Amino acid sequence: MGNEGNKKRKLGIMGGTFDPIHYGHLVAAEGARHHFGLDSVVFVPAARPPHKGNSSISHPSDRLNMTVLATGSNSNFEVSDIEIMRMGPSYTIDTVNQFRRSRPDATVHFITGADAVLEILTWHRVQELLEICHFIAATRPGYRLENLSGILRDLPSQCIDKISVMEVPALAISSTDIRERVGKGMPIKYLLPEEVESYIYSNELYI
Repeated sequence: MGNEGNKKRKLGIMGGTFDPIHYGHLVAAEGARHHFGLDSVVFVPAARPPHKGNSSISHPSDRLNMTVLATGSNSNFEVSDIEIMRMGPSYTIDTVNQFRRSRPDATVHFITGADAVLEILTWHRVQELLEICHFIAATRPGYRLENLSGILRDLPSQCIDKISVMEVPALAISSTDIRERVGKGMPIKYLLPEEVESYIYSNELYI
């Protein structure tokens, strides 16, 4: 078999609380898939994100259901419940390693927000994480890339090479803002898929 047959697939992993998932997440995932030539993107709702502390977040099953509803129309998207099913805090390193074991034919590209990458030095086993996967940092409009560059200067050069930046205008949409709008009785239409909007109201989330 030639080199083409041995070519590794590119797997995108998009982790997050998804409380709720919105068009910003979806546009970032599709943009990353296209720009970096990813074969597929797996959305992985976090069970109990360590960085969220004890703040209140919706039940994992609700966030998983909304993610499934939001991604169902895109054949390049998948949803995984591995973090929800895993006991204890959801660490990115554990998730990446689990995907590397289950899909040894693929290289892993972790998609996250640039604000999360700014905290990368505080992440659990960050050096190991940057050695085994690529990071795609999605930025909001007007985001100062110098902030990210300053942090990256503190990392070893082999780690810096594993981080790419991608601008995503739709990331101006915020899950926090959507929750607040629902609580105030304000419209959320066109900020997220209709199926997710209906799920929020049917299950009386964020009220």
